[in-house]
Amino acid sequence: MITTMTSFPLSKPVTREEARSIFLSTASTYQGVPGLIRKVYVLPQDGTTVGGIYLWKSREDAEKMYTEAWHAFVRLRYGADATVTYFESPVVVDNLTEQILSDE
Repeated sequence: MITTMTSFPLSKPVTREEARSIFLSTASTYQGVPGLIRKVYVLPQDGTTVGGIYLWKSREDAEKMYTEAWHAFVRLRYGADATVTYFESPVVVDNLTEQILSDE
């Protein structure tokens, strides 16, 4: 499994309520994405950056998401370029399903 973290600075800080509204407006686009297990939208307390933490079945699945079209969407939506960082995730503890997931 692979975890990716995306982030992009905002031109002006947003409140939690503003971020929630923005996030809800794009959340459905991530439903049913092949290989995407979970996406968590993130906002630091100062509201100056937004991003997401994604859990993927594979790096190949993740790389299919972060195309130039996705980067263009982020630029249009948030007015900034996104950074994408990849992390190996050999073990995941899921307390909702009470499972420990491992890719082997």
